[in-house]
Amino acid sequence: MDAAVADDPSFATWVAVRRPALLRAATAITGDPHRAEDVLQGALLRVLPHWAAIRDPGAADSYVRRAMLNQHISWCRQPSYRHESVRSEVPEPTGGGLGTSVPASRAGELWHLVAALPPRQRSTIALRFYEGLSVAETAAALGCSSGTVKSNTHHALARLRAMLARDDLAVAG
Repeated sequence: MDAAVADDPSFATWVAVRRPALLRAATAITGDPHRAEDVLQGALLRVLPHWAAIRDPGAADSYVRRAMLNQHISWCRQPSYRHESVRSEVPEPTGGGLGTSVPASRAGELWHLVAALPPRQRSTIALRFYEGLSVAETAAALGCSSGTVKSNTHHALARLRAMLARDDLAVAG
């Protein structure tokens, strides 16, 4: 890596300003604050050599978000991932969040269920509802079609409804 790129003050400034929001997004995507730190650091390392080519700050966010998604999906494919159960609290959203339709008492429980979704569905839900991205923006971030985003959203929400119904029956019974 070129020393001039590594010492680029614009990159350091951008990271200092955007890091909290990117870390919240990484936490929503991974469901684990420790894994989110690793994913964000890995993504920033991948972006650094290409920083000079990125001219638009909005494009930088998209570029890093895509790198985080790729890092997380690669990590989920590793055999060691299958032996871990990820559960954590998710920080306050910057986008749409859970809105007012979910009582605050159940928000933590809902994010635990989101963390149990498959990586692609979890990423779709995190980007659509936590980060507040549109279908088109989510498709661009995930590198897939709008139809795939809609399908992943549909299947993820159906799975969440089933898990919530099962949990409600277990508590009531």
